[in-house]
Amino acid sequence: QVQLVESGGGLVHAGGSLRLSCAASGRTFSSSAMGWFRQAPGKEREFVSTISGSGSSTYYADSVKGRFTISRDNAKNAVYLQMNSLKPEDTAVYYCAARPRIGIANAPQFYDYWGQGTQVTVSS
Repeated sequence: QVQLVESGGGLVHAGGSLRLSCAASGRTFSSSAMGWFRQAPGKEREFVSTISGSGSSTYYADSVKGRFTISRDNAKNAVYLQMNSLKPEDTAVYYCAARPRIGIANAPQFYDYWGQGTQVTVSS
């Protein structure tokens, strides 16, 4: 069983930055791909970014490419999402997810464990 706890959300002006963190429990963290997803009110959950267990492979949604950076620290069982140049359309609840497999994936159905989410609000 894996438990995920997100933190770092908040209210920021457009153009600002936030860094989300996800703390994971469990002994299989370093062999698990991790992902960030987000869900805005009235919309489906959408993929943001993913990183392989080793951290050597990453992948981003086109909407955040060049602005967001995913990283992980396997010694701390943590994954991060650095979000720069934030836009109002980035406003959503952001979820951390774990996929106990080596390969990365960009769809929610491929992830087995989810955190409860952290709210990010970007004002214009």
